[in-house]
Amino acid sequence: MSEKFEAIKKRESNLICNTYGRYPLAVSRAKDCRLYDLDGVEYHDFLAGIAVCSLGHSREDLAEVMAEQARKMVHVSNLFYQEPQLDLAEKLLSTCAAGKVFFCNSGAEANEGAIKLARKYMHTVRNEDRYEVITLEKSFHGRTLSTLTATGQYGPIKEGYNPLPEGFVTVSFGNVNALRGAINAHTAAIMIEMVQGEGGVRPLPQDYVNDIVALCKENGILLIVDEVQTGVCRTGRFWAHQHYGITPDIFTSAKALANGLPMGAVLCSDEVAKGFTPGSHATTFGGGAVVSAVAAKVIDIMLEEKMADRALKMGEFAKKQVLELRKKHPETIAGTRGLGLLFGIELAKNGPEIWKGLLEHKVVCNLTQGTVLRLVPPLTVTEEDILFFMRALDEVLTSVEG
Repeated sequence: MSEKFEAIKKRESNLICNTYGRYPLAVSRAKDCRLYDLDGVEYHDFLAGIAVCSLGHSREDLAEVMAEQARKMVHVSNLFYQEPQLDLAEKLLSTCAAGKVFFCNSGAEANEGAIKLARKYMHTVRNEDRYEVITLEKSFHGRTLSTLTATGQYGPIKEGYNPLPEGFVTVSFGNVNALRGAINAHTAAIMIEMVQGEGGVRPLPQDYVNDIVALCKENGILLIVDEVQTGVCRTGRFWAHQHYGITPDIFTSAKALANGLPMGAVLCSDEVAKGFTPGSHATTFGGGAVVSAVAAKVIDIMLEEKMADRALKMGEFAKKQVLELRKKHPETIAGTRGLGLLFGIELAKNGPEIWKGLLEHKVVCNLTQGTVLRLVPPLTVTEEDILFFMRALDEVLTSVEG
């Protein structure tokens, strides 16, 4: 490690709460699909701020929109009507079948809002005592107390936070009978991710999704889809649930919505939106003028440059390269999974060692569940970038296996 890195690491230890297992890398600037450390060393970015900077880093067109709006108005609160927020809402709703949107600041807030909306709708509109939300094992829905409880993972993520809120049930992944058995008179909703990102890049099977939709209709409960990571063209459609031909009652968005600025959204049907009334839910910063203007520009670019199609194409290209590489490393590469550029390489062994080796080869990606390399690069990633990754992976695997 360089002296500059050691200095910044020591400085942080005196200033910041120790909640992150930092990568051994300090980023000083970022551009397009590249990151640069304190010494100017270049890294290929296959993480994109954890599926956030889907249009690449430091885009001039987004910076111009940000600066222009900041000179007009940054923040006045949601006590006032604001045209940038309405412009964004119109563009966002045009991409899906939802009728209304609530803006917030993050994915956890969006999922918290979705849970609150489901309960409020059942209580206020349907006049039913339904409050429980069913989620799936290995799901990840956020870090607030409610979304943490909804998350179907255990260990350090939940340790020390008891008592966790009541009203959440987690069932085994892919087990329809477990879902059916968990539904009762107090069930308000089933909450799912179309592709579990933190859970190991696991897409839900189509038949399983069909069964979930049928169970919701049969029991009069809501379907919530967490699209915080999968939304905004990441999987090859604007929304991942569109691959499955379904219409959620509520779904959420955040990560890529404003390409790095803090922005989240809860989208829902006009019927379910009746659950929210003045004073029932709010946020000070959500949907502010600057983030709304940037998010509206993000949507324009996503549609004009056909980023969903690009994600699908690049994802297929990556899959083809991995399958070729698997022939050379059959005992280490177990397979691939995902949708579009939410792409996972399943490893049979040596996950942490392989991830570390890739970083040493100047490639940044993520290891989830200890066995899956999660690739969520900017959607602007090129075939040359992907081939660079594959060459690095080949060298790392050869070294590890040797």
